[in-house]
Amino acid sequence: MANTAESSRLVEGEYGWWAGNARLTELSGKLLGAHVAHAGLIVFWAGAITLFELSCFNPAKPMYEQGLILLPHLAAQGWGVGAGGAIVDTYPYFVIGVLHLISSAFLGFGGIFHALRGPETLEEQSGFFGYSWADGDKMTTIIGIHLILLGFGAFLLVAKAIAFGGLYDPAVENVRVINNPTLNPAVIFGYLFGTVGKNWIAGVSNLEDVVGGHIWVGLLCIGGGFWHIKTQPSEWTRGLFIWSGEAYLSYSLGALALMGFIAAYFCAVNTVVYPEVFYGPALSIKLGVFPYFADPNSSFPSCRSWLANAHFFLGFFFLQGHIWHALRAAGFDFGRGKVVASEATT
Repeated sequence: MANTAESSRLVEGEYGWWAGNARLTELSGKLLGAHVAHAGLIVFWAGAITLFELSCFNPAKPMYEQGLILLPHLAAQGWGVGAGGAIVDTYPYFVIGVLHLISSAFLGFGGIFHALRGPETLEEQSGFFGYSWADGDKMTTIIGIHLILLGFGAFLLVAKAIAFGGLYDPAVENVRVINNPTLNPAVIFGYLFGTVGKNWIAGVSNLEDVVGGHIWVGLLCIGGGFWHIKTQPSEWTRGLFIWSGEAYLSYSLGALALMGFIAAYFCAVNTVVYPEVFYGPALSIKLGVFPYFADPNSSFPSCRSWLANAHFFLGFFFLQGHIWHALRAAGFDFGRGKVVASEATT
C-alpha cells in the first residue's frame, strides 16, 4: 500500500477528473467513502423513484401500462395486492419508499465522513479493515463477506414467502404463503443444467421452485463465504488471476454483464416471477440495428419491455467495461495500442 504522500500524488497528478474512483486506488479509506456513498445513491434512487411512481400510480389502469419499474416488483412480492392482482393498499409502497430514503441518508453521511474526515488509508487505524490489492488471502476474505451478505439477501425473500405474507402467485391470481418450497436438488439444479423445463433457469414454473432455489442459493453463498474466509487461495489460482484493483474491477464488471443478460432474458420470458398482471405479456427477441425484446402482439412498450431491454443494454456496456479494464490490468496501453509489460498490474 502506498504511503500517504505517494497516495496524494496519485490523487492529484496521475489521473484526470474523469477517472473517478481510479484516483482512490491506493486510498482505502477514501475508496470506502466512495463505496458507501455510492450505496447511498442507489438506495436513494430506489426510495425516490418508488415514491414518484406511487404519486403517478392509477389503480384503475393496468400497472404495466403506466411506465412503472419498481411498483411491479413490490406487487409481485405480495405487498398491498388482493385477488386478481388488484392493488388494494398502497401504504406499504409509501413505507418502503420512505425507509429507503432514511437509509440512504445514513449511507450518505457515512460516505461523506469517510471521504472528508476519515483516515486516507484504513491501515492507519485497523489491520482488519485495511488491505492490499496483491494480498490474495485478504481479497478472498472480502469476497467471502460479500457472499455471506448475498446469502442473507436470498433468505430475506424466503422469509417473505414463508413467514411474512407470501408472494403473488399468478397460478391462483392471489397472494399466498409458500409452505412447501422445493428442496430436491435434482429439481433445483435441473433448471441450471437443462433437465427440467425449458428456457434454462428462466423456465421456472412455480413459486415452490422459486423459493427453494433461493434457499439453495442462500446456503451456497453463505457456505462459500465462510469457506473463502477460512481458506487461502490455492497455488494454481494465484497464477490464474491478476491480483490488482483494476483486475478485480474487470472481474466485477464481467459478472455484472452476465447477470444483466440473464436478468434480461428471465424478465422477458418468465411470467411466474414477473406476473403478466404487473409486467404485461411475455416478450420475444427481435432483430433490428441491435437485438431487442418486444411484445409480438403490441407496439406499446410495457414495463416488461423497459426492464428487459434496459438490462440487456446495461449488460452490454458492462461487458465493454470488463474488456477495457481487463486489458488495462494485463498491461495493454490504449494510447500506444500495445501491451507494455511494465504496466501490467500483477
